[in-house]
Amino acid sequence: MSSLDSQRGGAPSSRLVTIALVGAAVLALLGGGAFYLASQKAARPVEAGVIAVRVGAKACEPMDLTVPAGRSVFEIENASDRPIEWEILDGVMVVEERENIAPGFKSQLAARLKPGSYDITCGLLSNPRGKLTVTASAHSEAEKAKPPLKAFIGPLSEYKVYLALQSGQMARSAGTLTAAVKAGDVAAALAAYADARTAYRHVEAVSGRIADIENAIDPVAAYLSGREQDPAFIGFHRIEFGLWKQNATDGLEPFADRLAADATTLRDRLKALKFEPADLAGNASREARRLAEGPVISGDNLYAGDDLAEFAAAVDGLDKPVSLLLPLVSEASPDTAKAVTEAFAATRADIASHAGAATYADVPADARKTLAASFDALAAAIDRINPALGLE
Repeated sequence: MSSLDSQRGGAPSSRLVTIALVGAAVLALLGGGAFYLASQKAARPVEAGVIAVRVGAKACEPMDLTVPAGRSVFEIENASDRPIEWEILDGVMVVEERENIAPGFKSQLAARLKPGSYDITCGLLSNPRGKLTVTASAHSEAEKAKPPLKAFIGPLSEYKVYLALQSGQMARSAGTLTAAVKAGDVAAALAAYADARTAYRHVEAVSGRIADIENAIDPVAAYLSGREQDPAFIGFHRIEFGLWKQNATDGLEPFADRLAADATTLRDRLKALKFEPADLAGNASREARRLAEGPVISGDNLYAGDDLAEFAAAVDGLDKPVSLLLPLVSEASPDTAKAVTEAFAATRADIASHAGAATYADVPADARKTLAASFDALAAAIDRINPALGLE
C-alpha cells in the first residue's frame, strides 16, 4: 500500500496532527480571552443616583466630588489604555477599592462613607489624586449617637494580638530573606519568601488598606508606567520576579533591604492602628471581594505561580476576625453564623480542588471564575455579620 493510501485509511499525517493541535491552542486562548472580557462586562444592577467617574490616562473626570454621608454608589469607567485600580483613601488608609478594571470597561463600587475629606486615585500610581468630600447627613448624625459596645472589647483585643504576631513573623521572615539574598542562596531565599508571604496574607485585610505601605510592599507591575522596569517596582513582586523569572539573587539586595524595613514599619503601624467593631467583619468582606474581582481572575503571583497556596493563607487571615465574632453572631442570628461557616468551608474546598495544578497558570478560566464566585459568596456571607450585630 502506498504512503498516500496509508494516510487515507489509517492514522492522520503528522502535519494534520500539528494543525489540529495549533487549532486547539488557539481556541483555548480565545476562550480565555472571551472569559476575561465576559468577567469585565458582567451585568450589574443599575442603581439610582450612581456617581460616574471617568479615569483617563492622566486624571479623573471629575477630579472633585461631593456626596452626603452614608451609602454612595460609584461607576468607574476606565478611559485609559491600561488596566487600573480605583481607590477611596482616608489619608493613607484605603476605604474602598476596585481592581483590574480593563480599558474601555466600567465597574461599580458601593461605599458607606463618614463625613470628611478623602482622596481618590486616578489610574497610574504616579497620577495626581482627586478629592472626595463627604458632607454630614441624618445617617451620620444617628451614627454618632450609637452607644459603645463592650461586647467587642475582647474580639478587638485578640485580633490586635493576632496582627502583631503575624506582622512580627513577616518582619522576621523578611530579615531571613534578606540574609539569603546577600548570601546568594536561592533555595533559602525561596523558602524565606514563602514564609513572609504567608504571614503577609494573614494580615492583608488590614495592611492592604494602608496605601503607602501597600504600595511599597506589594506593587504590581501592571499598575506601573514602566512595568517590571519601573523604579517603583519594588517589594515582594520585584523579588519574586528575580527569584523565579531570573532564578538568581543578583541585584535583589536593595529590594530585600527595603522590604525588610517596610515589613518592620508595617508591624509597628499595625500595633498602633485603632479599630472599630464594624472593622472586624468589614475588612474581611472587603478583602474577600477584592480577591474575587482581581487576583483570583488574573493571578497575583505571575512569576512564582503559587497563588493557590496564598489564597488559602488569605482565607485563614479572613477567618481570624470573623471567628472572634461568631459567638456573638450565633446568639444574635444563628442563620447568619451558619451561612458564614458554610461559606468559609466552601471556599476552602474550592481552593483545595485545584491542588493538582503545578502553577496557577494551569488553572483554566472557567475554574477561576468558579473560585472567584466562591470568594464573592464568602464576602456576601461576611457582609451579613455587621447588620446582625447592630453595627449598621
